[in-house]
Amino acid sequence: MNETKKILIKLTWDDEKVENKNRNFETAQLAARLYMMIREELDKSGKDKVLLLCIGTDRSTGDSLGPLIGYQLKDRELKHIRVLGTLNRPVHAMNLEDTLSIVEQYYQDHLVIAVDASVGMHDHIGCITVGRGSLKPGLGVSKELRSVGDLFITGVVSSCGDYDPVMLQSIRLSVVMRMAECISESVCIVEKLWESMALV
Repeated sequence: MNETKKILIKLTWDDEKVENKNRNFETAQLAARLYMMIREELDKSGKDKVLLLCIGTDRSTGDSLGPLIGYQLKDRELKHIRVLGTLNRPVHAMNLEDTLSIVEQYYQDHLVIAVDASVGMHDHIGCITVGRGSLKPGLGVSKELRSVGDLFITGVVSSCGDYDPVMLQSIRLSVVMRMAECISESVCIVEKLWESMALV
């Protein structure tokens, strides 16, 4: 089994030069990594379903990655992956505990993938991280929140030195949207792989 805990996917950002095939490659690369991690974790845990928990708020551009992904996936006909957290019904610091109570009560047989915006090194802005283990939500929130997830997906929206709520409002929406589109399409590819390769 692959013991790598975290993988970084660097996206191409020059829209005038990048071709669709490059974006498709990045999406397929993320999907392949995510699929392998899901398969391994399902085998280990004995669970047979997946819950994508999209964390963040639509009130802050920099922290809107999760709700944007949930919004993009909510009308896709996913059979094997449930989604919580959208633009209309976001999962954020104020309702996270209540949401986790729902997860513990109704989604006990689900592998939970937590999705959230994050901060990192300056040259990692715009990168997507996928890994094993839980994440600590609450970007830009001075509140101690419970760790969540069996796997995680994060999009780096800013550097560690810029970690403040005002900064989150000034992050370009195009950066967040680009990562949200890549992650959403990757999840849809995982669903197709699930169908064709009988993941469970």
